[in-house]
Amino acid sequence: MPDKFVTLTPDLHAYVVAHAHEDPLLARLRVETEKTLPDRAEMQIAPDQGGLINLLVRAIGARRALELGTFTGYSSICIARGLPADGTLITCDVSEEWTAVARRYWAEAGVGDRIELRIGAALETLATFPDSEPFDFAFIDADKRNYPGYWEETLRVVRPGGLIMVDNVLYGGRVAAGDEDGDAGESAQAIARTNELIRDDERVDAVMLGVADGITLALRH
Repeated sequence: MPDKFVTLTPDLHAYVVAHAHEDPLLARLRVETEKTLPDRAEMQIAPDQGGLINLLVRAIGARRALELGTFTGYSSICIARGLPADGTLITCDVSEEWTAVARRYWAEAGVGDRIELRIGAALETLATFPDSEPFDFAFIDADKRNYPGYWEETLRVVRPGGLIMVDNVLYGGRVAAGDEDGDAGESAQAIARTNELIRDDERVDAVMLGVADGITLALRH
């Protein structure tokens, strides 16, 4: 099959980001995260991905959304802004430190009343959600070793016709390289298993895209 892609060099990615809509509040949050958490800043989504999330939430008319992995709140703002004024985003994280930053920016963005933060292990939080209160949209971007479990539990609580976005499905290229060393190797293997689960899952229609570190979009049947 002929190559049908463009290698995204740093300069070309900068061009993409320059053509993504990122308002001053999100830009400040991104810069603050990079300065105060330099060893973790790569966990924050890029502006082009944030714009895509917001667009998708709006496009499907989501009113109830779920996020696994809050970090400092960039993606949750993008999701919440796509919801109606009476919409709800439940976002899950384990860090009070990181989410304290998120809370500040949620308030400033005027979406704090749409967001419910759950602190604790995401799989335990997911287990508390009844099937009778399904979500319209879900974003999976938490610890990678639990991705297979996150996929199954998230699929359980998303309505038919709902959309799931899974982040980091290329994991820096490690999924194709067969990385098996250390924590990164365990995470790469877990993501590779999740990619196979999604590909073979007859409950969804799914597509993997080379956006940012790779995303998969899955539409629940």
